[in-house]
Amino acid sequence: MVTTSSTLLAPPTQTPQRPGGPGRPGGSGGSGGGPHGPRRRDPADREQLLRSPVSLRRIAALFAPHRWRVALVVVLIVVSSLVALASPFLVRAVIDDALPRADVRLLVLAVAGMVAVAAVTSLLGVVQTWISTGVGQRVMHGLRTAVFAHVQRQSMGFFTRTRGGEITSRLTNDIGGMQSVVTSTATSLASNATTVVGTAAAMAVLSWRLSLLTLVVLPPAVWLTRRVALLRRSITTAQQQRLADLQHQVEESLSVSGALLTKTLGTGDAQAQRFVQTSAELVDLEVRASLAGRWRMATMSIVFAAIPALIYLAAGLPVTSGGMTVGTLVAFTALQAAIFRPLMGLLDVGVQLTSSMALFSRVFEYLDLTVEIADPARPVPLDPATTRGEVRFEHVGFTHPGGARPALDDVDLAVPAGTSLALVGRTGSGKTTLASLVARLHDPDAGRVTLDGVDLRDLALADLVRVVGVVSQETYLLHATVRENLRQARPEATDAEVEDAARRAQVHDVIAALPDGYDTLVGARGHRFSGGEQQRLAIARTLLRDPRVLVLDEATSALDTTTERAVQAALDEVRRGRTTITIAHRLSTVSGADRVAVLDGGRVVEQGSPAELLAAGGAFAALSSSGTGSAATPR
Repeated sequence: MVTTSSTLLAPPTQTPQRPGGPGRPGGSGGSGGGPHGPRRRDPADREQLLRSPVSLRRIAALFAPHRWRVALVVVLIVVSSLVALASPFLVRAVIDDALPRADVRLLVLAVAGMVAVAAVTSLLGVVQTWISTGVGQRVMHGLRTAVFAHVQRQSMGFFTRTRGGEITSRLTNDIGGMQSVVTSTATSLASNATTVVGTAAAMAVLSWRLSLLTLVVLPPAVWLTRRVALLRRSITTAQQQRLADLQHQVEESLSVSGALLTKTLGTGDAQAQRFVQTSAELVDLEVRASLAGRWRMATMSIVFAAIPALIYLAAGLPVTSGGMTVGTLVAFTALQAAIFRPLMGLLDVGVQLTSSMALFSRVFEYLDLTVEIADPARPVPLDPATTRGEVRFEHVGFTHPGGARPALDDVDLAVPAGTSLALVGRTGSGKTTLASLVARLHDPDAGRVTLDGVDLRDLALADLVRVVGVVSQETYLLHATVRENLRQARPEATDAEVEDAARRAQVHDVIAALPDGYDTLVGARGHRFSGGEQQRLAIARTLLRDPRVLVLDEATSALDTTTERAVQAALDEVRRGRTTITIAHRLSTVSGADRVAVLDGGRVVEQGSPAELLAAGGAFAALSSSGTGSAATPR
C-alpha cells in the first residue's frame, strides 16, 4: 500500500496543459479530442486521391525553401514536450521529500522548477506557433498566387464548363485548409508522438505495475470515447450539410439577381416556405448534436474519473502497490491523464493525412491544367504604335469542346487595315465564335488568324490585348468607382483622358449627374446603371485603350433609339483609321460597314459591300427583308 507520513494530496482532475496541447496550434486538441471527436476518412477524399494522386516529393518541394524553419518547429515541439515531463517529478519531490522533511530549500527549488517549466513550455509554444504559422502562410501565399495566375491563363472554354463556386473553393477553402498541414497535422503528429512516448517512459519509471494497469484499462476507454465521438460526428456532418443548404438559399434568394427573380416571378412565399423547412430540419439536428455532445462529455468525464480511481485502488492494494509513495501516485496520475488526448490524436493521424493529401490533390489538379491559350516560346515583337491592323482568316475551322458539329468551317476572310467588316447571319451561324478568334479567346482547330500577316498564336497575349479591343453584349462592371472601372483598360490614363472617352461614348453627362461623379460606386455588377448606360461605360472603357482593332458584339443593342444614334455616331468617328469587326444582330448597324460577310452553319456564304449584296438578292437580301441579322447571340 501507499507509504507516507503526509496527508494525501488530491491529484488534478483535468488534463493539464502541455506543449502542443489543447488550445495551442499544433497540439492534439483538434486531433481526436476536438469539438467533433475523431473523424472517419471521407469517401470524397479517397476518390480525389484515386483520381489525382499526389507525390510526397512534390509536397516536400513546397516546404523545401522553409526546411530549416520546419526542422526548428519539430525540435521546439520535442523539447517542449520533454521539458513538460519534468513537472510530475517535481510534484513528487515536493510531496515525498520537501513537505514531510520541511526542507524549505528543496521546496523553493521544486516550486521554482514548476514555474520555470511552465514559462519555458509557454515561450517555446509561442515561438513554435509564430514559426509554423509563418511557414504555413508563406506556402499558402505561393500556392494561392500560382493557382490564381494559372487559372487566369485558361481559355474561355474552361470558365464556361466550370462552376464559379468551384474555382472560388479551390482558391479559398482548399488552400486555406492546407494551413492545417503545417500548423496542425504535422505539428500535432510530432507533439502527440513525443508526448505519448515520453509520458509512457516516465510512467514506467515511476511505477511499472501501474503502467501495466494503464495498458489494460486505457484501450477500452479510448474505444468507448471514439464510439461516442463518431456518433456525434455523423450528426454534425448532416448538420453542416443543412447549414450549407441554408446559406445557399440565402445567397440564391437575397442577392440582387435573386431578389429580382423572386419579385418578378412571385416566388417569395415558396422561397420562404423552403427556408422554413430547411431551418426546421436544422433545429432538430442542433438538438441531436447537443445531446450527442452531452453524451460525449459524460463519457469523457466517466473515463477521466474511472481511470484515476482504478489507479488509486491498485496503489492501495498490497499486491500491486509495491510500496508506492503518495508523491509517486500523484505524479503518475497526472502523467496518465496527460497521455489520453495525444493518444486519441495519434489514432486520427491516418484521417488527417488523407484529408491533407486530398487538399493538395485538389490544388495541384488546377495547377496541372493545360493552358490551351498560351504565350509562344519566342513571341514575334509587336509595337502597337506601328501596327496597321490588317486581319485575315485563312481557311479557319473550329469546333467547341463537346460540340456535335463545327462552329466554323473553312472560313476565308480578309479585313484590310482601317476598314470595317460586319458579320451577319442567323442564330448559331458562328458570328460570335469567329470574332472571338480575333481576341484569341479561342484558337482555331484548322487554318490561322493573322494580324498584319503574323499568326496570332505567335504574338504575346499582353501585346495582342493592347492592340485588339472588345465590346460585348454582356457588359461586366466591377464593384468599384466609375473612374476605376474605366481605368481597367488603361491604369495610367489621366482624368482628362477618362472623361474624353466617356464623352465619345455619350455617357459623360450621365456620370456627371451622379452624386459623386466619376467617384460614384457602380454597385454590384453595375446594377446602379441601366443596361444602356452599362454598355456605354463598356464602350468608353474600350475607347480609353485606343486599340487598332475593334471587335463590337452588337455594342449598341441595349440602347434606346436616340442613344443608339448618338453612340453609333461616336463609334463611326472612332472607327476611322481602325480595323473594326462588328457582329450585327440587327441589320440597322450594317449600313456603315465597308464589307459584309454572311455566315450560315459556320461557313461564309456571301461577302461584299452592303449595296452589292442587296443587289445580288441572296442570303443578305433575305435577312434584310426579315429585318434582322439574327434572333439571338450565337455561340
